[in-house]
Amino acid sequence: MSSTLRPRPTSSAKQRQQPTNDHDTDEPATAAVVVPPPPAAPQQSLSQRAISQTLTTTANLANLLPTGTLLAFQLLTPIFTNGGSCDAATRPLTLLLLALLAASCLLASFTDSVAVEEEAAAGEKKKKVYYGFATWKGMFLFDCPNPEGCGLTEEALGRYRIRFVDWVHAVLSGLVFVSVAMRDRNVVSCFYPVPGREVKAVLGTVPVGIGVMCSLLFVVFPTRRHGIGYPVTAAAASAVATK
Repeated sequence: MSSTLRPRPTSSAKQRQQPTNDHDTDEPATAAVVVPPPPAAPQQSLSQRAISQTLTTTANLANLLPTGTLLAFQLLTPIFTNGGSCDAATRPLTLLLLALLAASCLLASFTDSVAVEEEAAAGEKKKKVYYGFATWKGMFLFDCPNPEGCGLTEEALGRYRIRFVDWVHAVLSGLVFVSVAMRDRNVVSCFYPVPGREVKAVLGTVPVGIGVMCSLLFVVFPTRRHGIGYPVTAAAASAVATK
């Protein structure tokens, strides 16, 4: 009886069946890491954006006030109002303080500065800034009694006389100070310890309206004065020298 014998696979055949490279092996696929997108920022409505822009404009109007007046207001108001708890004695004093600070804002609008070139010790020229008060004829210098000795003539000082725009800025500065004072917590608590609904409505709308109107009028009536309490940069000094 004859039987057919199948040849066993040799080792060489087994080796040929082995994968020759790494790509033939079955490797588990790495799952891609999906990063979720960041949550979208909540969009403000048109009215919310308008209110936010208005409040920002009103807050920036404080930069138009003299630095010394604003600093005195921030330092003295909590003291005069006793932290917002006024009595029969501190309430008139607080009102007097606010009146004096408002008057200082008005008067600061009529002050100006002039830059004069002077020779230094090394022969170099430097600019010295003099401050004064604008009058109908020119400018009265505080720190230079003799203008000719400081290198200034009457014709040069006559360019700094009072103009219509100065009165406009004086009124606007006073209104800006009133709006800033009406937004102060100590001042409001002093004069209105328990404000009613109508008072809250007035205190919430009037300062915003004043801020919007003053911001527009400051753009319509620009000024080139750099008086006391306002920063005088190099560009400002060169500008006032060429008035």
